[in-house]
Amino acid sequence: MADDADVIIVGAGLAGLVAAAELAEAGKKIIIVDQEPEQSLGGQAFWSFGGLFLVDSPEQRRMRIRDSHDLALEDWMGTAAFDRPEDFWPRKWAQAYVGFAAGEKRSWLLQRGLKFFPVVGWAERGGGNAIGHGNSVPRFHITWGTGPGVLEPFVLRVREAQKRGLISFKFRHRVNELTRTGAVVTGVRGDILQPSTVERGHKSAREVSGDFELHAQAVIVASGGIGANHQLVRENWPQRLGAAPKRMITGVPDHVDGRMLAITEQAGGSIINRDRMWHYVEGIKNWAPIWTDHAIRILPGPSSLWLDARGKRLPVPLYPGFDTLGTLSHIISTGFDYSWFILTKKIIQKEFALSGSEQNPDLTGKSWRQVLGRATSGIPGPVKAFMEKGEDFIVEADLSTLVARMNALAGGEPLLELAEVEREIRARDRQLDNPFSKDMQVTALRGARAYLGDRLIRTAKPHKMLDPANGPLIAVRLNILTRKTLGGLQTDLDSRVLGADGQPVAGLYAVGEAAGFGGGGVHGYAALEGTFLGGCIFSGRSAGRAAAASVA
Repeated sequence: MADDADVIIVGAGLAGLVAAAELAEAGKKIIIVDQEPEQSLGGQAFWSFGGLFLVDSPEQRRMRIRDSHDLALEDWMGTAAFDRPEDFWPRKWAQAYVGFAAGEKRSWLLQRGLKFFPVVGWAERGGGNAIGHGNSVPRFHITWGTGPGVLEPFVLRVREAQKRGLISFKFRHRVNELTRTGAVVTGVRGDILQPSTVERGHKSAREVSGDFELHAQAVIVASGGIGANHQLVRENWPQRLGAAPKRMITGVPDHVDGRMLAITEQAGGSIINRDRMWHYVEGIKNWAPIWTDHAIRILPGPSSLWLDARGKRLPVPLYPGFDTLGTLSHIISTGFDYSWFILTKKIIQKEFALSGSEQNPDLTGKSWRQVLGRATSGIPGPVKAFMEKGEDFIVEADLSTLVARMNALAGGEPLLELAEVEREIRARDRQLDNPFSKDMQVTALRGARAYLGDRLIRTAKPHKMLDPANGPLIAVRLNILTRKTLGGLQTDLDSRVLGADGQPVAGLYAVGEAAGFGGGGVHGYAALEGTFLGGCIFSGRSAGRAAAASVA
């Protein structure tokens, strides 16, 4: 039977589109299949904040940041903490990716039309020592246009190739099986789902209207992770973080279901590091949900006071924006699946951003006028909307009423004692009477403001929370939200899927989150942020080039 294409790509997200663009530039014929309707082209990346990890960039140097390949690699390896025999390829991917981020990544993206916001963000500031977890310097480069801006150049290239007859899309095609000719993966088989007119990100129906089978010389799996499938998240939950939380909200659309991982495994692919995950602890329920249990992550500056469910302050160095998984582990150890921020109006208007393209209309819409308005006109509009409509936000002028409402929101036995919460805040406020302090968060705030980017737009001037001039007071209930799969299909540096014997499964490639962003877990145990979209780009590029070279 004649092939329908040179390569079939399963998944029309960022990684799949990058692979398709590379294949098309090599003159290959590609079919992209996706279970979602066409209006969801771009997948999960569309909803992202658009952060990309770059090393020693002009943006960093303009902000007086001294970065280097060696420093970034040390940070990556200290964060990943690779310690398993199966980490051979993830370690190779990490070394290659840091080299890419410190080398041609920025120029390669600029050539394709990406632009970057000039202020570099400082995410995952670390666990408090030089060789452990965290970014030593700011490296989070926000794409001008956020997630849609990251997708745009690859969507344009794929659409141009579609006009030339090199690429065809088959939306609402759900793959159930990877097919073989002898030992080589040469196609896909599955269901045709009924057409859907739901808007992007909304849950689409799964009624079947027919079946299909397609053939090619190679198949690239670009189907994403498991973040919307709470059953799979719980089955693979790492014991080192404690028991899986009873209640989680969801940071990705419903279609991020993990189906293709098991299907690829059945075709001979090896999945490694299933228990490595990246979930956030600053989740709030979306007051205008798009997908099921829609969660939004707060991107906090470092000033909010972080309390557990009983009102105890989180230990050093678990401050906002410092150590995501360390904080997750601690919160679970308390026996509860939520925690609290307490902050002031001055903090929220300077420090709060919300993750997601739809929550940042100024950056997504590429409007400098709106960006300047964000910096000068008080609380950003999307944040203000959550303050007024979000169920997890409480705003009050006095602490006693605030604590009473916090207890009411949590329900059940009142866990917060006003006297203890007030004692924590007053003790913290006293530390601001001098230019020195034993409170390490206060010291960290002053250190953050030594960085121009933080001082301009991300870190409020330290002030006393109980001073009415800085109010009103605000409490935010923080929930655990599911997001990224750090493990996945094991691949070599050409993105070829490896079998249990460590050898490539002929004709089979995997990219993006399905491949743990490269190798089956390029991040190891934890991430430096800005590395997920970049991992999709890097692995998709590798697969596209390798597959193009392998097919006739």
